[in-house]
Amino acid sequence: MKRYFITGLLIWAPLGITIWVLSLILGMMDQSIMLLPSDWQPRALLGFHLPGMGALLTLLVVFVTGLLTANFIGQRLVRWWEALLHRIPVVRSVYQSVKQISDTVFSPSGQAFRQAVLVQYPRPGSWTIGFLTGTPGGEIAAHLGKDMVSLYVPTTPNPTSGFFLMVPKADVVELDMSVEDALKYLISMGVVAPTSPKTLTTNANAVAAETYVGD
Repeated sequence: MKRYFITGLLIWAPLGITIWVLSLILGMMDQSIMLLPSDWQPRALLGFHLPGMGALLTLLVVFVTGLLTANFIGQRLVRWWEALLHRIPVVRSVYQSVKQISDTVFSPSGQAFRQAVLVQYPRPGSWTIGFLTGTPGGEIAAHLGKDMVSLYVPTTPNPTSGFFLMVPKADVVELDMSVEDALKYLISMGVVAPTSPKTLTTNANAVAAETYVGD
């Protein structure tokens, strides 16, 4: 009975946590419906609360914002808005920090978190997985010299916290795996081993061979 219970728990626990996380995110996004006038809210129009309308409204606002700011006039408005925020003492510091991080992480042309690597940390002979975030710049680069890379080494099993390292490029081993596979390996504490491209190719060839023989 214990074995069957654990087997069922392994099936339902990930599904339950996934549903809980999604409901939490949708619940937070649904709060955006309160920004609409009371007469325009679904409860006033339909007579009952319709879950998910706030999430759709949030996605629509984000899409329209990107569409409007993609042209010259929109970019001028964004620069004007940022200049206004930079005049507010406390808001300026928080906004600049968050914007720099978001521009680095979410920029399509950026290189942040595009490559998983192996690095010796916290001591020589002890290896962990990190992610390239760029190269040191400014005064830091002048002190460190050339051929240095910046890394983010996340903690396990919570990858949202971690350490920022600047190490010689020669001490970094680039991995031939996706960032998603590396994160799975970190979050699972090494239980979910990533599948190498060579293994995938071998399995695909084996399946193709079996199909050919079957035909």
